[in-house]
Amino acid sequence: MSQDQTTNQSWGGRFSEPVDAFVARFTASVDFDKRLYKHDIQGSIAHATMLAKVGVLSEAERDSIIEGLEAIRAEIEAGQFDWRVDLEDVHMNIEARLTERIGITGKKLHTGRSRNDQVATDIRLWLREEIDIIVGELERLQRGLLDQAEQHAEVIMPGFTHLQTAQPVTFGHHLLAWFEMLCRDRERLLDCRKRVNRMPLGSAALAGTTYPIDRALTCELLGFEAISGNSLDGVSDRDFAIEFCAAAALAMMHLSRFSEELVLWTSAQFNFIELPDRFCTGSSIMPQKKNPDVPELVRGKSGRVYGHLMGLLTLMKSQPLAYNKDNQEDKEPLFDAVDTLRDSLRAFADMIPAIHPKVEVMREAALRGFSTATDLADYLVRKGIPFRDCHEIVGHAVKYGVDSGKDLAEMSLDELRRFSDQIEQDVFEVLTLEGSVNARDHIGGTAPAQVRAAVQRGRELLGR
Repeated sequence: MSQDQTTNQSWGGRFSEPVDAFVARFTASVDFDKRLYKHDIQGSIAHATMLAKVGVLSEAERDSIIEGLEAIRAEIEAGQFDWRVDLEDVHMNIEARLTERIGITGKKLHTGRSRNDQVATDIRLWLREEIDIIVGELERLQRGLLDQAEQHAEVIMPGFTHLQTAQPVTFGHHLLAWFEMLCRDRERLLDCRKRVNRMPLGSAALAGTTYPIDRALTCELLGFEAISGNSLDGVSDRDFAIEFCAAAALAMMHLSRFSEELVLWTSAQFNFIELPDRFCTGSSIMPQKKNPDVPELVRGKSGRVYGHLMGLLTLMKSQPLAYNKDNQEDKEPLFDAVDTLRDSLRAFADMIPAIHPKVEVMREAALRGFSTATDLADYLVRKGIPFRDCHEIVGHAVKYGVDSGKDLAEMSLDELRRFSDQIEQDVFEVLTLEGSVNARDHIGGTAPAQVRAAVQRGRELLGR
């Protein structure tokens, strides 16, 4: 038998017998890492270009390699590439096919690098691109929120603490709270991208290479912002993947909170909003049901991203330097975290602009629960009464309202003056829902003018 038939051609010289068939399948990663093919080819083209520049390859060899790699990319994208488990991973599948196409020159491509720095480079190139796509979907969602907030800047709804009616707010103001959460997610992802965008290529297996490589040239060709400063760390670092999963977990937590509110608001008990049918499903047994499946599923998917974060932290916690086979387990959780966050953001970016608030239902809900009680306390403070005394006065008024079935705004002036002789006719200006939300006319406040100003700031932030 030839060596290629008995052992893996990338490392078979040391071995006298082939790997067990089960072990070959168990250790192979090609079934999931083949999605890195574009980035593997991109890195190989840059590497070959650099090797020719420093004289390790001839220009003819470089051109042959690049032409072969571009043909392989076309084969893969046309679905004509034969992925082989016995070649373990995406890197060796592409290299083996390159050698089939162009002969011995294909074997020169791996000069001055290792699969260790090759895979670390591929993952960073892939994740960098995915972050850009994710940020694009996140910004699309943010723009949808801004449009809805502007349109509904004056729609009044109850604000809650402990899921109990607290103070009136506007629907636009509430949506802008979601927008602010996404602003932090966007910042984290963009900041994470800076640390993703560092090039490990040139670290080789762990100790660099004796060939006269030009890492700065490769870095420039691949669009990296910096070069890894230590070869041991370059091949073994997966902080960037963990950091991305941490940012993704936070973003999914925010989407899960949005989802919870959407699920509540679509229930018959709240009935605050209407979701379009295309984002919902029905029941197999109850014909009246309209289930908010997209929010529920996004809420559920947050857990898998949390799990991927913990999985990667656990994967890395006890690894000695430098590269270990354990690191093959970094890809599936990272891939799934990326897919889950991207798809969840896409679903929300499609759904949020189509939400229809039920204005009168929201307003009626804000009229329940004594939501202007704090406004009455603030009114009394302005009359010179200490806040703690005001709190007690209003508490008595609320108790009377509960017993009599009257909201504060429904009480007569004489009824209100039972609790303080400082209350005058002008009190009714602050007990209305509009008076309450308009009174909080400061940056970050509920006043419609402030909502519109926040929308404008948001659009400037997003460059629109």
